[in-house]
Amino acid sequence: MTLTAGVETRFGALGANANRPDGVAKVQGGFAFSSDMWAENMLWGATLRSPHPHARLVSIDVTAAWSIPGVECIVTAEDIPGEPNYGLIMQDQPVFARVGDTVRYLGEPILAVAADHPETCRRALAAIRVTYEVLDPVIDAERCIDGTAPPIHPQGNVFRHQRILTGDQSVIGEIQVEGTYEIGMQDQAFLGLEAALAVPDSDGDGVELYVATQWLHEDRKQIAACLDMPSDKVRLVLGGVGGAFGAREDISLQVHTCLLALRTGRPVRIAYSREESFYGHVHRHPATIWMRHHADATGRILRIESRMVFDGGAYCSTSPAVLINAVTHAQGPYKCDNATIDGWALRTNNPPCGAMRGFGVVQACFAHESQMDKLAAATGMSPVEIRLRNAMETGDRLITGQIVDSVAPVTRCITETDRIPLPEPLRDDAHELAVPGGTGLTARASNIRRGVGWGVSIKNLMYSEGFDDYSTARCRIADGAVHVKFATAEVGQGFVMLAQQIARTVLGVDDVFLDPIDTQVGSAGSTSASRQTWMSGGAVDAACRAVRDELLDRVANDRGLVRGELQIEGTNIVDSLTGTTIPVTEVVGKYDIDHTVEYRHPATEDLDEDGHGNCHVAFAFVAHRAVVDVDPDLGLVKVVQIATAQDVGRVLNPLSVQGQVEGGIAQGLGLAVMEEIIVTDGKVKNPSFTDYLLPTFLDAPTVDMVLIEEHEPKSPLGAKGVGEPPCISVTPAIANAIRNAVGRELPRVPVRPYDICL
Repeated sequence: MTLTAGVETRFGALGANANRPDGVAKVQGGFAFSSDMWAENMLWGATLRSPHPHARLVSIDVTAAWSIPGVECIVTAEDIPGEPNYGLIMQDQPVFARVGDTVRYLGEPILAVAADHPETCRRALAAIRVTYEVLDPVIDAERCIDGTAPPIHPQGNVFRHQRILTGDQSVIGEIQVEGTYEIGMQDQAFLGLEAALAVPDSDGDGVELYVATQWLHEDRKQIAACLDMPSDKVRLVLGGVGGAFGAREDISLQVHTCLLALRTGRPVRIAYSREESFYGHVHRHPATIWMRHHADATGRILRIESRMVFDGGAYCSTSPAVLINAVTHAQGPYKCDNATIDGWALRTNNPPCGAMRGFGVVQACFAHESQMDKLAAATGMSPVEIRLRNAMETGDRLITGQIVDSVAPVTRCITETDRIPLPEPLRDDAHELAVPGGTGLTARASNIRRGVGWGVSIKNLMYSEGFDDYSTARCRIADGAVHVKFATAEVGQGFVMLAQQIARTVLGVDDVFLDPIDTQVGSAGSTSASRQTWMSGGAVDAACRAVRDELLDRVANDRGLVRGELQIEGTNIVDSLTGTTIPVTEVVGKYDIDHTVEYRHPATEDLDEDGHGNCHVAFAFVAHRAVVDVDPDLGLVKVVQIATAQDVGRVLNPLSVQGQVEGGIAQGLGLAVMEEIIVTDGKVKNPSFTDYLLPTFLDAPTVDMVLIEEHEPKSPLGAKGVGEPPCISVTPAIANAIRNAVGRELPRVPVRPYDICL
């Protein structure tokens, strides 16, 4: 890894490789994940799910289940005291399917049981008799556009249709390239399965829920509505999260667990199996994208046309927002004055889809980067030259008309990546693990073709289209120590470390304690959209600065110093007028100071009917170059190297950034060559890690990275979120490298062996 910054930084402060407060416990196996939760007198819960993707629910007979010793509670749709439906954008998803209504996807919850043991729960579910009238599923999203599919929900089959019409719609380029691209359904595949523990209040009028989630306050809002309870009676505490990647934005078992606990008056725990997890959370949208680029003879892009179809599955989740990200990023990180874009997010009887790392931009990027290689070939330019020719700069406009006022070092991302040395050629006597197929000895080095491919991307940061995006943090000096509190969901990205770094830097105190992450402080928004470093980091920074200002005021008042001359430098308070130095630890124990601060970014706008408006907050950029070895006869691929230069604004913790980049690249590699949920007639065929293939350590390439530090003036810390960009353009870079090796069109990811060798 190469870093551009070389400033000496105090250990544990911003810019240093600070230790994670949860790191030792996780490495030693002592960290309490949500699946480890337990309570005295606890019951176990389980959910009965539909075996059909589309059916009318005729009747439910629970008589036999009640006869099983140990069964304590059974709840159905009739037992929901409040709102029967929930959802992030559109409240269209039932807590439980209701008799007389329809189930709309394989795995839809029908009811939940609570019993004295997980095996008792399984026996109870097996004893329940549910009668269905099976209906033909709507599985083709195109039929929802042309109206030939019957409506499968009262709110219709179209979640959103968005058009972007910009500039001259009649522009025809001297050079035109086009293609239709498909992206498969990817699972977030977090290792920590869904689990929650609900503990009812002794008087039964409230509940405390320990749960792994990405947004405590949004969960609470939806849960409280379904339970018909005031929000302050529903208290959420973050359980240990074993990864998220977007799949924990939607609620899953939260209402079920709380209902059972409130009905029984006892703590109830629900924990999914891996198979149930595949049914219980949303996935990345499969999409079909047609795109045409018009360019002049020099390769300059004149106009982009695109038609994007996103299959959102049975319920809305975040499909409208995912679509907006896709259509507004159709141009990629390139200048373009004219565009004609049509996009749909549609309801089918396929599994529900929603947020996943990259959030719509992954799909758009695969299309536009496949197109850029076609444009390079059509103009006789190299993949690097065509991208540099069209590279976006700060001050350029998006096809929405929005000015990109973020730092936009696109050219630098490309050139820095291009400077990274290529790996050595594959030797004829290479070790078997260095050859596609590995220890299976199925490929010979002499039969391998090497390919090099490029991908470059732009990604919006934070929420869009007028969303009231804010984060809250509290900082206290009490009992001689600094305490920081926030509701920011720590899902593995390291915010618990960053918050301590901010406090150490601002207040000059090394020992910073984090209060529990729960709903006893204001919302921090979701841990998604690459927003928490900017938003919650900004909130923690502002709260710590408010405490610092009051601390300096008190020191100046107590010691007869001039407040304007005092500042904290490192771990000391320095009086620039007299040269007096006071260790912060010497005074911090004398005061009790407490500040809670909300941080907001400037408002964004909704898009108008032609797709115009300042709908995004800020942007980050990244380039990837992939080197792959391919056996064209067997269709086997080994990704040898990923070179990348990423726009990060300011590096706040080098090791943490490195981890995010490497992890994102692994996830993008999975989408490129192996990860896909196979859905046939609305039925998931591979809901296990036996059949849903994930990259392992042996699949991991060498990653060589440059972190481009150009201070982002809009950001409170000068930094940009780094979590999503690494997984976006690495997928098309790998696909382009495979194309370069074998000379085939390969319009679909993941690229399968038979796509290569047919």
